[in-house]
Amino acid sequence: MEMKKRLTLELRNKKPGEVKELVLDNCRSDDGKIVGLSSDFENLEFLSMININLLSVSNLPKLSKLRKLELSDNRISGGLEVLAERTPNLTHLNLSGNKIKDINTLEPLKKLPNLHSLDLFNCEVTMLINYRESVFTLLPQLTYLDGFDADDQEAPDSDPEADGDGLEDEYENGEEGEEEDDDEEEDDLDEEVIDDEEDEDDDLEGEEEEDGVDDEEEDEEEDGEDDEEDEADDDLPRGEKRKRNIEDEGEEDPEDEEDDEDD
Repeated sequence: MEMKKRLTLELRNKKPGEVKELVLDNCRSDDGKIVGLSSDFENLEFLSMININLLSVSNLPKLSKLRKLELSDNRISGGLEVLAERTPNLTHLNLSGNKIKDINTLEPLKKLPNLHSLDLFNCEVTMLINYRESVFTLLPQLTYLDGFDADDQEAPDSDPEADGDGLEDEYENGEEGEEEDDDEEEDDLDEEVIDDEEDEDDDLEGEEEEDGVDDEEEDEEEDGEDDEEDEADDDLPRGEKRKRNIEDEGEEDPEDEEDDEDD
């Protein structure tokens, strides 16, 4: 995609003065030069033009508030004085993967008093003897060169855009969230097991209670039958009741009856 079309898409109906960050990576520059970008982007603080086949930054407009400039994987070999003139407040500059061969090519960067970090990975200049010492001597305002200070201490992960901290933090937070989700799922399972056990206990108690009720009902029914028989006996006339009692007790022995008659 051409740079002008990419600019239009990135604006998304915004005015240039409202844009603070602009990414134009992997689009096509016009004959190796910047096109479409103007000083109307007066509030721009971050500009990325990675891998756009850029040969020169001569067409870079005045961007007084620009602090970070990404120009890696292009074919820039010089002309860095433009940066000192048009981006005076630059703090981070990435020129990795360009055609910079000599330490002297970096000399115009001395005019950038706020330049804090410079990256030159995969540039031929990094192959020179005493490369790091020479750059730190030439640019005393630098704190980090290729991610390390003059004492070979790595730059702190303080810039999410530069170091990818934002992605790492999201990944770590995602893992913590998954662990929390796992813990919650385990708690839920434990609660379900406890609930199931309680339900089983309740069922057993219910069955025992039902058995008890059934036994009581059976006892009550038997008692009821006995009471009914007693009430039936009470309702009989006295003679019949006596007769029935005699029948229940059994008939006397006939011989005993005869002895009584002889007497």
